[in-house]
Amino acid sequence: MRKKLFKSIKLFTLFILTAMLVVGCASETSQSKETETLIMGLDDTFAPMGFRDETGNLVGFDVDLANEVAKRMGITIEFQPIDWSMKETELNAGNIDLIWNGYTITPARQEMVNFTKPYLENSQIIVTLADSDINTKADLAGRNVTVQAESSALDAINAEPEVAASFGDLAEFATNNEAFIDLEAGRSEALVVDEVLARYYMKLKGEENYKVLEEDFGDEEYGVGVRKEDTELLEKLNEIFDEMINDGTYDEIYSKWFSEN
Repeated sequence: MRKKLFKSIKLFTLFILTAMLVVGCASETSQSKETETLIMGLDDTFAPMGFRDETGNLVGFDVDLANEVAKRMGITIEFQPIDWSMKETELNAGNIDLIWNGYTITPARQEMVNFTKPYLENSQIIVTLADSDINTKADLAGRNVTVQAESSALDAINAEPEVAASFGDLAEFATNNEAFIDLEAGRSEALVVDEVLARYYMKLKGEENYKVLEEDFGDEEYGVGVRKEDTELLEKLNEIFDEMINDGTYDEIYSKWFSEN
């Protein structure tokens, strides 16, 4: 009887230890999977940086860059469309790990996130319809202007308060596509927008239908935004960007989306 009891205790103990080992392995695997995926927040209407093609797939310059970086890091990138006006909130709440979609480096944003090294230059240009009589910033006085909400274009306008105060109205839209539609419908008379997006959009819609003013709202640079505490991730991103520039991969991806340059 005692032998049977002792044997039962040994078997029960072995069962418990095995169960703990299985749970431990599962937990470790789960943690491992979590560290293998980074969630990239983007505005999926921001062509040619990150947008949906005719079949609904996410494509673009930033998408290709991110996939190449992920391959070199040995991780998976998950693309998460977000409300662009909430991008920093989404990042710092842990809902996404990267803001990467034509994300302009500004002093105000640098207070909320850490940026990688700049990887692309951009300008905030002024676009009108081709037959518009607007030719300078001064001509914007009393006119209705449109822009994407919470964008660097809006920041650039606000950086010139005298010009902004001269507008008849400033309409803000969730996406640049909506701002272009407002311009094309004649409800607004000028659009302030990232040159990278505007050139791509106008090429698709017919460049002859638009006019780009010689004056603009300034130059800027794009970077990838990460949380302040993610210093190792920041260092790794910068390291891989340098590798891609040095080995020509960056230029290959750039040429795919900006071949005319």
